[in-house]
Amino acid sequence: MSRPFASVRARATLGATVVVALALVAAGITVVGVLRGDLTDRVSLQSEVRARTVAGSQAALNGRFGEAPLPEDDDQLVQIVGGAGRVLAASEPLRGRGPLTTYDPAPAATRNHAERDDDEGDERDDHDGPPRRGQVATDTGHKTLAVTVDDEKAEYRFASVHATTYDGRTYTVYAATPLDDEEETITSVTRAMLIGLPLLLLVIAAVTWLVTRRALRPVEAIRSRMAEITSSHDLSRRVPEPASRDEVARLAATTNQTLAALETSVERQRRFVADASHELRNPIASLRAQLEVAHAHPGLLETDGLLEEVIRLQTLAADLLLLARLDAGDGADAGTVDLARLVRAELVQRAATDRITPGVRITGESHTVPGNASRLTRVLGNLLDNAQRHAASRVSVTLSGQDDRVVLSVGDDGEGVPAAERERVFERFVRLDDARSRDEGGAGLGLAIARDVVRRHGGRISVGRAPEGGALFEVELPRLRTPGEQPRTPGPGQA
Repeated sequence: MSRPFASVRARATLGATVVVALALVAAGITVVGVLRGDLTDRVSLQSEVRARTVAGSQAALNGRFGEAPLPEDDDQLVQIVGGAGRVLAASEPLRGRGPLTTYDPAPAATRNHAERDDDEGDERDDHDGPPRRGQVATDTGHKTLAVTVDDEKAEYRFASVHATTYDGRTYTVYAATPLDDEEETITSVTRAMLIGLPLLLLVIAAVTWLVTRRALRPVEAIRSRMAEITSSHDLSRRVPEPASRDEVARLAATTNQTLAALETSVERQRRFVADASHELRNPIASLRAQLEVAHAHPGLLETDGLLEEVIRLQTLAADLLLLARLDAGDGADAGTVDLARLVRAELVQRAATDRITPGVRITGESHTVPGNASRLTRVLGNLLDNAQRHAASRVSVTLSGQDDRVVLSVGDDGEGVPAAERERVFERFVRLDDARSRDEGGAGLGLAIARDVVRRHGGRISVGRAPEGGALFEVELPRLRTPGEQPRTPGPGQA
């Protein structure tokens, strides 16, 4: 059973919808908060204007509070409260009721301006006491209160303003504006948001689903083609590459490169198996023929021929096993190898069997390289075998230690390798001399093994023309510096 939101498309849609929902909720809360603040400020301003209008009227400043311009609208509440907390006048809904609230009454309610000396009119701040005679204070107080009017309780925004009559009496005007309209506006906006948010989220989810499906369509095409390639085992096929230069296009290109490398590897393995079977068939057939003759005619058995075929078969099997290990990435145990010592030991060991005694030239002071001694010995042995097989009368071995590398060269005075064949000569089961018999020419694996081993050691091998006129094989390997050794420039004769 598939899990919910198991697909990338579903998870992308869900993630985008959740992110947008959180963003919209945060934005909605912010909008409602800002709107509420603006509406409250507007209502506060209305209340303040009404309070100042009443407080600054000539009737109020002359002490005729009953003649003050009180609003006739039942929704507008106004009270004029004296310094002792006595209601001096009120609009219709508040008549007959005590004071609703006070705002910092100390300056206005407890200190009568008539008690002050008229000469005390030096510069002073209205914040420190009631305003002067016939003036209205600059400060305004604001507060939201619930007031019951006509048996209905509602929220009102109050503004309070202090003033002083011409005869020195202080009073406070309280004006209030209902918040019903503002609350209805906020409620309407909130309701619209709550209705529109799910619809908007549905649209966003649908658009994200469609866009994601379109974006993932090339990925699905790649997956389908890979499934077809897997079922058909046809590695020559490739996945479609979209024209866009995005991550999916790079994925398709990388997949095709992987398929190409895999096809090359599989084809190489098939060719390797076919060539190996072909090479193994000859010595095995020869052994069988000789054994059948020996079985029918015991006196005709030639042990020398049997031993030669067995040795050849053993050598071929060992070469094939080594190539298989190299293909599998087996680098064997790595250490440090002194190539000068290795060259001398190998030449001494081969002295009794070599057809031509090689000339040896070793220059430089350090020839130590990282690697496996037995594998590098195999490289030198294969190059010497090839030189002995093709040389007319001369074989040379040169070893030089340069600044950051060691170069091992094996040359001969044979016919050499044509320039067009200098890459193919390192391929497996390749023999350039068709006239040479298989018994004399080998299986064509020596140079292939040498190349693979050198590459595993971080070096390279190449073939050119030797001064003697034949082939010159050069192996370059990274050199290990001795502790404290400084880089040096190759001198004459060391290049």
